[in-house]
Amino acid sequence: MKKLSICVAMLLSLFLQGKAQEKKIFDETDAQKEARLAWWVNDRFGMFIHWGLYSMPARHEWIRNYERITDSAYQKYFDLYNPDLYNPREWARQAKAAGMKYAVITTKHHEGFCLFDSKFTDYKATNTAAKKDLIKEWVEAFRAEGLKVGFYYSLIDWHHPDYTIDHVHPQRPNDPKDYDRLNKGRDMEKYRAYLKNQLKELMTNYGKIDILWTDFSFPGEHGKDHNDWNSLDLIKMIRKLQPGIIINDRLDLGEYEDGGDFATPEQYKVSEWPTRNGKRVHWETCQTFSGSWGYYRDETSWKDNKQLLVLLIESVSKGGNLLLNVGPTSRGTFDARAQERLKGMGEWMQVNGRAIYGCTEAPAEFKRPDNSLLTYNPTTKRLYVHLLDYPLQRFELPGLKGKVKYAQLLSDGSEIKMHGTDKGDLALDLPVRKPNDEIPVIELVLQ
Repeated sequence: MKKLSICVAMLLSLFLQGKAQEKKIFDETDAQKEARLAWWVNDRFGMFIHWGLYSMPARHEWIRNYERITDSAYQKYFDLYNPDLYNPREWARQAKAAGMKYAVITTKHHEGFCLFDSKFTDYKATNTAAKKDLIKEWVEAFRAEGLKVGFYYSLIDWHHPDYTIDHVHPQRPNDPKDYDRLNKGRDMEKYRAYLKNQLKELMTNYGKIDILWTDFSFPGEHGKDHNDWNSLDLIKMIRKLQPGIIINDRLDLGEYEDGGDFATPEQYKVSEWPTRNGKRVHWETCQTFSGSWGYYRDETSWKDNKQLLVLLIESVSKGGNLLLNVGPTSRGTFDARAQERLKGMGEWMQVNGRAIYGCTEAPAEFKRPDNSLLTYNPTTKRLYVHLLDYPLQRFELPGLKGKVKYAQLLSDGSEIKMHGTDKGDLALDLPVRKPNDEIPVIELVLQ
């Protein structure tokens, strides 16, 4: 009887786990979701843009938090903000030339300043020397270049008077006992209404929006979770207003299978394709050129072109996307370092983009040789070998003897001679001199 009850308990537990995994917000099939995300999965490479008042001090987008700056001390940046060189068409052209297919911009970051013309605050670009809705111009410019458009919107707001002080707020206390005193008179119910109203504006005033990044939840003591944002109502409203939109996973709705469309590993490379409940999920890593997201004048930790290309290739090789960030200056330009990196990536993508767009992780039967990465296009049945360290003439692919019809260097379409080995591998005869590519790519047409 005891064994039977243990078995029943185990079965019940498994059943409840299954039910938990099946808990959904929307009536959408897996096939319908895949169709909604198809363009994003194909495009693989996008631009993130972090821009706001923090571009003026130019020493990190979290400067208010790090330096514990008060509203009154931060006001000078609002009073003097004047992006007189802002030309979003130029931004869009640079994104497109870099090989990016979509872009996401911060409509409001944690500082609370809105780049868009909201009816629910005076803390916005239209009330600065800019005197215009910067988001409206941005959307029009990026659409004109054929890029998909996305909005980032901070759930956090260090400027709003009703947003309660938490452990990441600039005015957080040193003594936890002081939270109640500091939050006296603040009302999160009013802030939730503000949050909802602004997201409704963003979802209705700018036409079709392809992606929404909400950022971010931090549950726990003196933190904020889905209850603080009223996340369930928010995501329902967003999907109702923009049925085709793709939404990230930072609303703290993890109990639902569809509480977010994709995972967002930030500033690190995943070791393997991320999973949830044993099932592979859509994912996108967001990365910076240096260490910060906003413009940081004196930062020296900039990644070189090869590091950035490896980020992109490795993400695709594990079934993911790369959202690469630019932090424009306060005058509205991309600084020289960002332009140089974008140009370098664009030169590589111009001839090697076929190994990125529409590609994903290679099937398990294809073994990755040392010092290389593999991407695979399941539609064209072509395998791409990215040579991180260029070999000396002979290059062997394990177990591929008799499985490849043709091999070529992708950059110029030049044939690579191949022959099988006694071990069942495929040997390629590469040119002695490395092609004029940061990372050369071999395209294999499979049998």
